[in-house]
Amino acid sequence: MIYSVESRLLGGTVVAPPSKSYAHRAIICASLCDKESKISGVSMSDDIAATIGAMRALGAEITVDGDMLTVRGIKGRRDDDIVIDCAESGSTLRFVIPIALTHCTGRIRLIGRGRLGTRPLAPYFDIFNSQGIYYRNDSDGDRLDLTLQGTLISDDFELAGDVSSQFISGLLMALVTAEYDSSIRITTPLQSGDYIKMTMDVMSDYGAVVSYDAMEREFTVFGSQSYDSARYADAGYKVEGDYSQAAFYYVANALGGNVKIEGLNPLSAQGDAKVKDMLMFLAGAPQDKEIRFDVSNVPDIVPVFAVACALRKGVTRLVNAGRLRLKECDRLAATVENIGALGGDIYCVGDSIVIRGVDSFKGGVRIKGHGDHRMVMSAAIASCRCVGAIEITDCESVNKSYPDFFDKFVSLGGSYEIAD
Repeated sequence: MIYSVESRLLGGTVVAPPSKSYAHRAIICASLCDKESKISGVSMSDDIAATIGAMRALGAEITVDGDMLTVRGIKGRRDDDIVIDCAESGSTLRFVIPIALTHCTGRIRLIGRGRLGTRPLAPYFDIFNSQGIYYRNDSDGDRLDLTLQGTLISDDFELAGDVSSQFISGLLMALVTAEYDSSIRITTPLQSGDYIKMTMDVMSDYGAVVSYDAMEREFTVFGSQSYDSARYADAGYKVEGDYSQAAFYYVANALGGNVKIEGLNPLSAQGDAKVKDMLMFLAGAPQDKEIRFDVSNVPDIVPVFAVACALRKGVTRLVNAGRLRLKECDRLAATVENIGALGGDIYCVGDSIVIRGVDSFKGGVRIKGHGDHRMVMSAAIASCRCVGAIEITDCESVNKSYPDFFDKFVSLGGSYEIAD
């Protein structure tokens, strides 16, 4: 679907949507409890629906009432064959693989669409090979089709620190229910540690504890633990607001808007909370000097942060952005393409993005959404400083993470109409 978006500054008050990252983790931990509990503040995006479906396939009973979930956890292990539809959710896929292998002895088929079939899974395949777990990967560039059978057991694991933190989080959540203690040693400097901290926080909220020795770069996972949801039986686990989505409004303010953002935890463990400090530094930096941001730990906010950089006088370099290539699209290339199409001075050097600021973006152009929710929303925010309306393709892709984004956009003074 193509939207024609007018150029207007945004203003007003918006409540940040619930954190998708926290919701994924809470749904999984609640599903691994043996009693009923509730989770409040859940936004039913496509990715969250995938995780709910995955835990239902493993035996959890989950009912949805508005933004409230009631979860009755998995009872024992399944011994029949199951199919888990991960849709386009990389989080669902990487979290659920080890959990399925500790809670199902039957054949497990994981399916999905889009670029999910190309998401790297080599760290898991290495584990399967060492533990004798059967797997067959029939995936390609258009679909995920992965079949597994076996049992993930306690072990001493080694993972590189620059792989997706989702591998580590998935193992942590699964291995606490294994019979014996395990360790996960990180062989290179750890990236995206904030996401792992979020995982450990939610696990602790549900009564499961792991430890991390930063000097040794090693997690210790104590086995034979049980998740406990008793404290969430009535009031429910409350999902906090999402800084990665709030980043769009923070950038809208940097472009001249006046949006008050509510519903965020000022002490959040979310790495994307750094967007506030990054924008403040961007605004105060000398215009005659190149400034650099290491974005290795905040890849999700790069497409919209680059919009702010493109309208700052001076040169900005975003380094260590290689992980953007492995998202719903190649976000590194797409960011360069889209800002360039708007008249920005931007180019890629290896895994870095170099941006020379311009005064405004041009209008009257069509911007590709690349089937990627974050690219679409970034383009919508960029429209605030265009000299005229722009068209954005693939706008339906916002359903993946933020289904009512354009409703909020309009409530803040934005304007769009369906062009095609």
